Amino acid sequence: MPFTPSEFEVLLALAAGDRHGYALMTEVKIGPGTLYTMLERLLDRQLVEESPRRPGPEEDQRRRYYRLTRHGRGELTAEVDRLDKRLRDARRRLAQHA
Repeated sequence: MPFTPSEFEVLLALAAGDRHGYALMTEVKIGPGTLYTMLERLLDRQLVEESPRRPGPEEDQRRRYYRLTRHGRGELTAEVDRLDKRLRDARRRLAQHA
């Protein structure tokens, strides 16, 4: 199933490694309400999970880290492949009518 643009960006950010909510908000440029509602949906769909990683002693101890699940990485890869195919088809069509 295609992801929303924000879901896609969050999943891409998590593909690079575990991130806490604030890091995701600043990287993807979305607000906390949007992010945490989205994370709940992604958790329910088993695309992400809470990481066992915990904040260091100098960090906010309420911070939780998230990571892609194996299923999430597979779905993200499938979405990237789908978007790549659509982009190649669009380029071909444009070239045919140039």
